[in-house]
Amino acid sequence: MQIQIIDGIYADENADFRTALPINMVAVPMEQGISSGYMRPAEGIVTTGSGPGVTRGGINWNGTLYRVMGNQLVRVNSSGSVTNLGVIDGTGQVSFDYSFERLAVAGGGKLYYFDGATLAQVTDIDLGNVLDVIWIDGYFMTTDGNSLVVTELNDPFSVNPLKYGSSEVDPDPVYGLVKLRDEAYAINRYTIEVFSNIGGELFPFQRNNGALLPKGAMGTHCACVMDEQIAFLGGGRGEAPAIWTGVNSATDKISTREIDTILQGYSDDVLATALLETKVDRHHSFLYVHLPDQTLVYDSNASQQFGKRIWHILSSGLGPVAQYRGVNMVWVYNDWQVGDPASNFIGKLDPSISTHYGQVISWELSTPIVYNESAGAIFHHIELVSLPGRVAFGSNPVVWTSYSLDGETWSQDRPCYAGIQGDRTRRITWLRQGHMRNMRIQKFHGTSDAHISFARLEVRLEPLNG
Repeated sequence: MQIQIIDGIYADENADFRTALPINMVAVPMEQGISSGYMRPAEGIVTTGSGPGVTRGGINWNGTLYRVMGNQLVRVNSSGSVTNLGVIDGTGQVSFDYSFERLAVAGGGKLYYFDGATLAQVTDIDLGNVLDVIWIDGYFMTTDGNSLVVTELNDPFSVNPLKYGSSEVDPDPVYGLVKLRDEAYAINRYTIEVFSNIGGELFPFQRNNGALLPKGAMGTHCACVMDEQIAFLGGGRGEAPAIWTGVNSATDKISTREIDTILQGYSDDVLATALLETKVDRHHSFLYVHLPDQTLVYDSNASQQFGKRIWHILSSGLGPVAQYRGVNMVWVYNDWQVGDPASNFIGKLDPSISTHYGQVISWELSTPIVYNESAGAIFHHIELVSLPGRVAFGSNPVVWTSYSLDGETWSQDRPCYAGIQGDRTRRITWLRQGHMRNMRIQKFHGTSDAHISFARLEVRLEPLNG
């Protein structure tokens, strides 16, 4: 019999069934004659250089990669070498946007412009504290948490306090700004308001009441654009945190019960520091929810193909999940360039490997419950149908499997060699795998040394008490 391995099941101490999300494995919806989809290793990260500090943001401006690393705005060329351009205050994530002539950076509560040669700070006292910035219709728009502030059309270093706007459908703070379809979205804590440019002598944008989203985001960088919609971490007043998409007054919850449960394990203060970003690549449309100790990833294209919400976890460690060290993704120089939130490394994603900055990481996937109507069964043969033989030269990695009869306690791991480089006919199989009386869950794990894709899990059972 065939058992799906896109996601699995386990149980917790609260007598709940929980979804076991794949770790560092990505579901690919593709009919190849073996199954309707397969699990491939998530891209590895190759080190390309280093900078003056940890990454705080990145952008492709005029075909060149710019990042804020530590307290420096830097230019990163295609070889990975870094040029320091000037000081950006603060320590947290920054916001980037650009006009025809200037690159804008919001960091440390301040607004900076880079014109290709010089970095300059906007010092107009009427600007106030800067949480976020976008460029729209010739204006740089910022927010200080209460008002929407636009710079002058003929002088982006100048702000007229008579031209402040407000987002006041609900008395909640404004955390950020997003531009979509030439409209400005004010990202509030419990609402998201939409503004269109109508001109005039005062604040040139008018609220579109019919487009209001009745939910908001938890922090400045907890919202981004995905699939021509706003994707955000948050919710409405009195609601628990979740992941949503929304546009034109309609919202859609894309987080599953498992994702909601994971999010509720963090305090609101921690969730407010989350970073959401997207990556569209090779028929995947990924939404990354970067948390301090793991990254949750939603794939909207795979979700449509499989007919259910598809999530996986990215982690840069061995064993339990750990902080994912590939953030601030930018498509430039024909690669996905990333920064490291834990060091001064910079790198790029590489689908031919699974290591992160040369370090070995682990992967894991599991099955739903195998249930034979309480009749039990003997497990004679288990096989992971795979694409072996693509491992590093000199290595002979191991894939491990264990099983659980109750969803909480697991058997001893059983190994199977995955084969050396070039051993492409290798079969990853386990024989005489015991029995079950009622139900059973199978789990598989390994390291990035075993860079293998899995098409299906095949199990040969002998029913008992039939």
